[in-house]
This record gives sequence, C-alpha cells and structure tokens, in this order.
Amino acid sequence: MKEESIIKGRGAQMNVRNKFLEHSHEMRDDFLEYCRLEGEEADKNKTSYIEVFPKTIVNKVTSPDVGMTYSMNPYQGCEHGCIYCYARNSHEYWGYGAGLDFERKILVKKDAPELLEKKLRSRNWEAKTIVLSGNTDCYQPAEQQYKITRECLKIFLKYKHPVGIITKNALVLRDLDVLRELALLKLVSANISITSLSEETRRVLEPRTATIKRRLKTVEELSLNGIPVNVMIAPIIPGINSHEVLSLAKAARDHGALSIAFTVVRLNGAIGQIFTDWIRKTMPDRADKVLHQIEACHGGHLNDSNYVTRMRGEGKIAEQLHNMMRIAKQRYFSDKQFPEIDGSLYQPQKELLKQQKSGQMRLF
Repeated sequence: MKEESIIKGRGAQMNVRNKFLEHSHEMRDDFLEYCRLEGEEADKNKTSYIEVFPKTIVNKVTSPDVGMTYSMNPYQGCEHGCIYCYARNSHEYWGYGAGLDFERKILVKKDAPELLEKKLRSRNWEAKTIVLSGNTDCYQPAEQQYKITRECLKIFLKYKHPVGIITKNALVLRDLDVLRELALLKLVSANISITSLSEETRRVLEPRTATIKRRLKTVEELSLNGIPVNVMIAPIIPGINSHEVLSLAKAARDHGALSIAFTVVRLNGAIGQIFTDWIRKTMPDRADKVLHQIEACHGGHLNDSNYVTRMRGEGKIAEQLHNMMRIAKQRYFSDKQFPEIDGSLYQPQKELLKQQKSGQMRLF
C-alpha cells in the first residue's frame, strides 16, 4: 500500500461497525472522489474530547486473571492508538466504534475526583488497591488539559488510600510531587508498558505514545524517587516484538525497574479485524506470518476468551515465550523484590463515625 494511503498518527486504519447499533456509517468511493476533485479533506483525522457524567467511577474487576480487584478510568477511548489494545471493544458500549473512533473520540469524566472521594467516604468501603488505567491510559494526551488523574492522586493521598498506576506516557513524571508523598507511605506502585526498544516498531504499533527513550527515562525517574516500578512487556506479539524479551528485560533492570511481567497478544472482538487490516497495510511482507503465529498461540484463532489461557497463550510458540521470560527474570531480577502496597493507613468511614460517637450512641 502506498505511504499516502496510511492514516498517519493513528493505529487503526479503519472504523468497524458497532455490533450494538442497527445502523453503520461508511465512507463511499463516490464521496471520496468528490472530495478529491473539490480539493477537500474527506476525513480531518482530528481528536475530539466529549465530556460524560457517569454515576460511579470505581469498577470492581471480576476477571480472575487480570491481577487487580478495583480499577478506575478517568477517560474512555485512548488517543495513544495502540493497535492491539484490548480496551477498544469497550468503546462500543458508549455507541462508538472500536477502530478510529476509539482513538479520536475521547470521553472525559471530569467528575472523577468527586466520585472517587464519594467512594472512599462511603460507609462500607474497605481499602483495596484501586488501579488507575485498568482499561484506558490515565496519562494519555487528554490528561495534559484536564488534569483529572492528578486530582485523583491527591484524593488518594488525602485519604491515605493505596493506588496503582498503569501507563506508557512520560506525563506521569509531572505528578512526582504527589507520587513521592504516596510512596513515602507505601501507597503507590507504577506499571510502565514498554513493548519494544525499536522506535520504528513503536511508531506503527503505538503511534501517539511516549518514545522508548522517554519511557525508559520515566522508569528511571520514578525509581530514583522511591516509586516501585514494574515494566509490562505487554503484549508480546509473535513476529513483531517477541525477539526483544531479553533486551527489554535488561533495559528495564538497568533503568531501575524491580520486576517485569508480560501477556501474549489476543485479538478479541472487533480487534481481530482492525489488527488484520492494520498489519496488511503497515507490514504486508510479514502479515500472514504474524497472524498465523498469533493463531498458533490461541488454538487456531486470533481470539481466546478462556480465563486460563487468554493472556498466557498455549502451544509451542507461547511455551517458548514463557521460557524466554523465565530466563529474563532469572538473569535480571532474581535479586529484586517488589514491595507490597500498604492499605492499613486508610481509616474506613464507619470506624471514623464510631470514634465520633460516644456512650450508647456507639451501638448504632
């Protein structure tokens, strides 16, 4: 495919039909030809921020293989545009598409700090680590303008409540002042996603994320400031970044990370179609090889919804990846230990209410 036909700065190269909607929108060839003749842009490829007003912000995670109990997402959709992102399908619940819509229509939850404080003040809430970015990145470009994540971190500090962060954006360093205070109380940990050491790969795989150099610097700066960092080599995509496991692990260790983790790519729901279209346009010479190797990790399919195998994969290729990760951990992290987050400093509201009462009123 010619270079000019690639939508630059975006991961997805198409929109796909929302399975929940009766009607769909398509760009017809006659309209495109009209725009060409008139010298007009058929698609301006702009990002729009749309304010939404959910009633709650903290989500209970019931999936047994995700590794978190609660999450919250200040934004829905993600301008980073990572082509493999499992969160793309969630945009369909909001009435949008999992392809370009996911990257260009960003839903902003401006009330998130107030909703979080309401949750932490609720009578029966007990401290469990709440992870920022369980679905979409809390430090994506919208955060520069809205600063919702920063305000939420202040709420966690105010109530001495444990919080985890997952991001691939160096913008997290803006909040070092708050993060340092949380770290002194053992209330925070960070997960930085780094999927490749190649800028060429990063640009096509994750077009609007921080550069690899800046991400490694972020790991280093967080570590130097006492924030424990885990590097997520996730997902590993056979034929694209699977050969980088050892070099990624070494780079993570050299920049101060205390641990590494990984997942095997799975292309669930609409992502299979989006990814297939993307790789045939951006990496046509290896598209079939990559797609077949992904299928080999999931019983002959691009997707796997089984909790046991969906993020671990199965088969010979997945086994090789697990062996490589085992070697990486033994070689670079055998002397490291990731600290536990302390949830004991948070005082449940029902206990505070009891302390405020006296005499027989404490019975109620």
